[in-house]
Amino acid sequence: MESISKAWTVDRGQRSVKDIHFPRMTTADALVRSLICKGIDTVYALPGLQSDPLFDAFYKESTSLRVIHPRHEQTAAYMALGAALATGKPQVCSVVPGPGFLNASAALLTAFSMNAPVIAIIGQIPQVDIDRGHGHLHELHDQLGIADHFSKFTLRITHPQQAPAAIAEAIARATSGRPGPVVLECSMDVLAQIAPVDLNVPDYPAPSYPVDHDAVERAAALLQTAKRPLIIVGGGAQDAGAEVCALAELLEAPVAGYRRGTGVIPTDHRLAVRLPVSHRLWAEADVVIGIGTRLHMQQSMWGVSDDLKIIRIDIEPSEPDRFRKADVALVGDAAQYACALADRLSALFFKNSSRAVELAEHNAWLAGKLEGLQPQVGFLQAIRAALPDNGIFVDEVTQVGFVSRLAFPVQAPRTFLSPGYQDNLGWGVGTALGVKAALPERPVVSIAGDGGFLYQVGELATAVKHDLPIVFVVFDNKMFGNVKRIQQERYGNRVIAADLQSPDFVKLAEAFGVLGLRAENPDELEQAVRAGLQSGRPTLVHVPCGTMPSPWPLILMPKVRG
Repeated sequence: MESISKAWTVDRGQRSVKDIHFPRMTTADALVRSLICKGIDTVYALPGLQSDPLFDAFYKESTSLRVIHPRHEQTAAYMALGAALATGKPQVCSVVPGPGFLNASAALLTAFSMNAPVIAIIGQIPQVDIDRGHGHLHELHDQLGIADHFSKFTLRITHPQQAPAAIAEAIARATSGRPGPVVLECSMDVLAQIAPVDLNVPDYPAPSYPVDHDAVERAAALLQTAKRPLIIVGGGAQDAGAEVCALAELLEAPVAGYRRGTGVIPTDHRLAVRLPVSHRLWAEADVVIGIGTRLHMQQSMWGVSDDLKIIRIDIEPSEPDRFRKADVALVGDAAQYACALADRLSALFFKNSSRAVELAEHNAWLAGKLEGLQPQVGFLQAIRAALPDNGIFVDEVTQVGFVSRLAFPVQAPRTFLSPGYQDNLGWGVGTALGVKAALPERPVVSIAGDGGFLYQVGELATAVKHDLPIVFVVFDNKMFGNVKRIQQERYGNRVIAADLQSPDFVKLAEAFGVLGLRAENPDELEQAVRAGLQSGRPTLVHVPCGTMPSPWPLILMPKVRG
């Protein structure tokens, strides 16, 4: 689809400037004022030569928009990602081109995989020299082409009048349909250009997703005869919790959420089940409803069979047929379709029988399995006891993090953040900083291993500088635990590049001006997390630990159908 902002500004550009009585401003000023007009009040950004005019514009609007500057471009994008995941609203980051953009690209790729509305404003060398190979500072060939691989939409801004429409379109594209990152690029000379600019731009047309009542009827017919329905939820259901819950209670259908789906309904709801239990239920389910999820693990690893009917609710039209063609595809808003299904089933006077006894047996089985994952479960129980229900927990690629995806109790959507299928080591610190910046009244706990934490250890300075009182819990086993386990179990104990040297984390924290604490067991961890949250200061809790039992048999489970 052609860019609305391109088409709209071309028409304006054909009009005589003398006939347009709009205020004169730089492209940078137009970008910043347009962000403010669209409700953006924070930008996570690092300055540099190609962004100088943009930061001058930030300065002039500093009463309406704050700039939070971390110590690395990757963190700027991770902060925008964390803020977007926690709020569900579009967030903005900005970095210089070339190495700055590439530093941020891991976080933008994660935003793409997690369907997060992150808008990145990237600098560029002088416009006339783009892709000519002259050797400008931070020159990168085909920068937008690279961004295309992990963005919903990319656009180069080439003159001041284009800026307001570009911002409007970026926000609309980032938030409509399946959300995702958008990359805007603007050259340093264009940022400084001055021209008359109309900040009042037409609304970008949002796509509509009317309910397909015929498809709802077909889905209801399948569910009417279902004896063992199962609901699988993903990140696309985060804002449909009440509707999913109502549908589940009508069907007596267990609801399984893993990682991005965790918290759609409270994990202590009578129908909520965790991943290992849903694997058992998948084996005997007759109808599965996938809501806002790719169903990748279930279909590709657990298997499908002809007697399993699958209903898919997804706002992305191509998703329901990606692996196996859905028996019924409901393309549109998750809440709207969950409600439509419940309404139709209610009209048919449908009510399924209770599955309480069955689910109690499954959950008791899982509880027994989780008892074998100590000390991880004990540490997680300690954090949960200290973290209020409205607190936000940021998972990481660490042994405790893997278990948290199976066992951490969650009461509300957007309070359990996990890095999606990229599962990239080191995402947690920056993401948690963004969460706290966006929701300063909410307590935030970020966990990490010593390996992942040191990816972004410099951001302790950011937490202090910008008064972001997060509790960082570092589980220090002095190794890349997964890597070492795999080398030991699959490669004849030929261990290489897996053992790590850790600093004294308490002294390290104190050097940054962070409260440093140490906890050697779950009871001490609970006390330390409580102390950190009550202190109102950024806090690092160091937890020395050793090799932990593997949770992977409860995550990578075998085929049970087909």
